[in-house]
Amino acid sequence: MSDESSDNATIPWEIFRFFLGRWGGTGSRNPGESQVEREYRPVLNEQFIQITDRAVYPPQERNPEGEVHEEIGYISYDRDRGKFVLREFHVEGYVNQYVLEDRGPDGKVLVFRTEAIENIPTGWQARTTYEILGEDEFKETFDLAGPDKEWSCFITNVFKRVD
Repeated sequence: MSDESSDNATIPWEIFRFFLGRWGGTGSRNPGESQVEREYRPVLNEQFIQITDRAVYPPQERNPEGEVHEEIGYISYDRDRGKFVLREFHVEGYVNQYVLEDRGPDGKVLVFRTEAIENIPTGWQARTTYEILGEDEFKETFDLAGPDKEWSCFITNVFKRVD
């Protein structure tokens, strides 16, 4: 993303440059393993980063029918709060709105935590953590916490850059 336009000059996109492009990898969750594809790309005059995601869970012992999970997301910058916001729209009808709450001491870990979730019982929380593992690899961990419950890992994906 370029920071040359006057509208974009105030958006500190540099923390997301690493993710731009196409990624592939593997995922692990209950009920099974998956093949994952993801793309991060600037859209709408580079005011947002669009994320498209697809995970295919083939039939397997813990998931005999298999499944395909798709989602689309957008990262925006809320200038009033000085915070990045991630909104995810899931094929199951869930909508998660996260705020980037931590960048880690070296900038290689990004932690998003929900401030709102649609179409799930009240009291649930979600947390998504991106950890840069190398020049062309990152790990994503998706944690959930029910009302008055501790965080529990729901999905772990490891991505390698495709292009």
